[in-house]
Amino acid sequence: MTLDQLPDLDPADGELLDAEVVVTDDVLVKAFALGPGATLSPHEHADATNVFHVVEGEVAVIQDDTEETISAPGVVLHERGVAHGARNDTGEIAVLTASLCPLPS
Repeated sequence: MTLDQLPDLDPADGELLDAEVVVTDDVLVKAFALGPGATLSPHEHADATNVFHVVEGEVAVIQDDTEETISAPGVVLHERGVAHGARNDTGEIAVLTASLCPLPS
């Protein structure tokens, strides 16, 4: 899959849109589009690893009690049980994919 084949997500200011890109027995890949000011609330996956791929724009990635600004192209690993999320502090849309594996049972 190329970036051009990602779902067409066009969020408004403050809006978060998502779509499933790949779903198998072993992995889930979702695309998230964050409008200016939007947040993907911090959450955790106790039994799965999560990887963000920032593919467009820039996001503040939240990991436990830390934050780091990541610009496209960027990759961030979230180990099992680590709270993670993202926030778009820019005036442009930001897009990331999140890969989760293995899928929680």
